[in-house]
Amino acid sequence: MSEIDSLKSQLESLQAEALAAFAAAADLDALQALRVSYLGKKGALTEVLKGVGKLPPADRPVIGKFVNQTKQALAQALDASEAKLAVKAKAQRIEAERIDVTLSGRKRGAGALHPVQHGLDEITAIFSQMGFAVAEGPEIEDEFHNFDALNIPPEHPARAMHDTFFVKQMSDTPMLLRTHTSPVQIRTMKRFLAEGDEPPLAVVAPGRVYRCDYDVTHSPMFHQVEVFKVDRDVSMAHLKGVLKHFLSTYFEKDVAIRLRPHYFPFTEPSAEVDIGCVFCAGKGCRICKGSGWIEVLGSGMIHPNVLQSVGVDSDAFSGFAFGLGVERLVMLKQGIPDLRLFFENDVRFLSRMGVAK
Repeated sequence: MSEIDSLKSQLESLQAEALAAFAAAADLDALQALRVSYLGKKGALTEVLKGVGKLPPADRPVIGKFVNQTKQALAQALDASEAKLAVKAKAQRIEAERIDVTLSGRKRGAGALHPVQHGLDEITAIFSQMGFAVAEGPEIEDEFHNFDALNIPPEHPARAMHDTFFVKQMSDTPMLLRTHTSPVQIRTMKRFLAEGDEPPLAVVAPGRVYRCDYDVTHSPMFHQVEVFKVDRDVSMAHLKGVLKHFLSTYFEKDVAIRLRPHYFPFTEPSAEVDIGCVFCAGKGCRICKGSGWIEVLGSGMIHPNVLQSVGVDSDAFSGFAFGLGVERLVMLKQGIPDLRLFFENDVRFLSRMGVAK
């Protein structure tokens, strides 16, 4: 067999092989790989054509014509396969992106208020409806407003019980994360008097507070609501009436309450406030430890020293004050066993306990 016949045979075999491969390509990427494999600079056709240079000059035009026919056949086959695969890819994409318009729409989950925030709003709203003005104060406090003005001097043992977070001092005045919302009572009365007003003054002060404690019933950050009223002839009877109305409204039932003598440095007399167990109606259960009562907050008549520290005449005016833990009341109302659940950000808990707005 002559060299020209050998080249023709190689080109025919290459053409037949390439056409079969093009027709069998699974997708456009595979077809592109075949294009490079057969027609690229280092492809199979290029390898065959290296033999053309060995032919006599008179034979080269003959084989050149045959080479052009082979290239044209391969190009036409590539175009046909590419068009076919493009149609196939488009059909696959359409099927993958197909939307069944008869299906129900995909709804975006609605957000909800955190149970603590809802409790804070609910408690504040009850007191607002009773005529108490809402007040706020800074969460980073000085010792005067957090302790001294509330009748808790440096040597007072109650000061050590607050497990205080002190912050880096930027001045000579020690600063701290407030341990209760009672400083708002001091700031509000001072501002009220500085504007030339005098009692009556009734305020509810919600907010975050901080103490170095963490267990089932305590958190380093939690929420309190301070409530106080200053006027002429305010008595323990007024305090008890406000507490009774608030607690019955919050728990949505007629709640029995009792005041037990206690000690707080900023009130005198002072009392712990218990409610009839909301789980067993006072009959005795595991929650109330069989007593039928649950402690919920501390209260009392504002100490004369506290009134005097802000310039209120304690002989002419008196007042009551009490502070409550928001998480504590929400736990009782919702039957939540562990305070830490509020702050662990478990979506399952928050979805179940959150309140839609």
